[in-house]
Amino acid sequence: MNSTPVYLNHMGMINSLGSDNQNILDKLFNSDNSSMSEYLSEKLGHKFMVGAVTEALPTIPAGLSEHNSRNNQLLLKALQPFETTVIEAIEQFGASRVGIVLGTSTSGIDQGEQALAHYAQNQELPQDYHYQQQELGDSAQFLAQYLKISGPAYVISTACSSSGKVFASARSLIQTGICDLVLVGGVDSLCEMTLNGFRALEATSESITNPFSVNRQGINIGEGAALFFMSKQPSEIQLCGVGESSDAHHISAPHPQGFGAAQAMRAALDDAQLEAKEIHYLNLHGTGTPLNDSMESHAYQQILTPLTPCSSTKPFIGHTLGAAGANELAFCWLLLSSLNKKQQLIPHLYDGQVDPELSEVALVGKQQYASKLNFAMSNSFAFGGNNVSVIIGKSDHD
Repeated sequence: MNSTPVYLNHMGMINSLGSDNQNILDKLFNSDNSSMSEYLSEKLGHKFMVGAVTEALPTIPAGLSEHNSRNNQLLLKALQPFETTVIEAIEQFGASRVGIVLGTSTSGIDQGEQALAHYAQNQELPQDYHYQQQELGDSAQFLAQYLKISGPAYVISTACSSSGKVFASARSLIQTGICDLVLVGGVDSLCEMTLNGFRALEATSESITNPFSVNRQGINIGEGAALFFMSKQPSEIQLCGVGESSDAHHISAPHPQGFGAAQAMRAALDDAQLEAKEIHYLNLHGTGTPLNDSMESHAYQQILTPLTPCSSTKPFIGHTLGAAGANELAFCWLLLSSLNKKQQLIPHLYDGQVDPELSEVALVGKQQYASKLNFAMSNSFAFGGNNVSVIIGKSDHD
């Protein structure tokens, strides 16, 4: 593989914390998860705690109405902070030299649910419904048409690791010379099928998720998008390593000892040519389910040092599923950026009652700072043992 370094030059995101990078970072540091809210399923009457986006979202242009979905509105919102820069890059490199690689698990399923509800009542589908609104690949196709580019545009869908795995694929497009710029990230939106599906698996919690606590009960589901501008042009943040594994231990449960997760973490370190002690922060997958937190604590113990600071950010925005990898790497990007002048770390929010059955991990406390903050790792683990760890770093690290 070509070892040409690639950089994450720009980043935009939207989730329940908002869309302004500095404001999101401040809320993380201040342990502000007040944006988490209660949602009542109209179909089945179940209550959920969710990370819903409440900001106004952009309107899909009339000429692209067949792509009208909340997923694509979230994606447009994430693009807005650097859309002008992207347009300038397209003019510089050419439409065929720009690619798109996204992760999602829901796509526009919500539009399909609404269409079926309309059909049940009226015996016909709504006039504005188009099947492609809910196709998994639609967000990549929409963004390609919106920006008028003709380079590779596709979606990776491996459940909750989807938008972590995109970084290896996007990097290869640049390092093999296929693209000069890749828009890479993930997007997922709330829908009844996902909420009630995870409840059927007895994986959801009606209160805010409580990762690594002895009292943890399950996940909260969220929605959001994060999008990065990836290129060979040097900038503040570099993509250093990506490690993937597919242990296939069980269709929905992780390997109890975290062997697949540890394999992905080790592969990311090897790819980045780093030692474990050089990881200065780990964003845990940290779903708050009994099995995930247990196995991730074992993986942590196998790969990282006992003092590696770590936290789960899912109590802030919920588990954004196919968008989790990109959203949580975006939090790492903020930590390493010039916005974080004091090298503060994101606190781990829970009730403070550590599960004694877990392998010990160094959970970040409130107002905790790092003496050195050059490299960050983010974990994303999914059904079927689809695991990925991504490492980013400051390009000027000493």
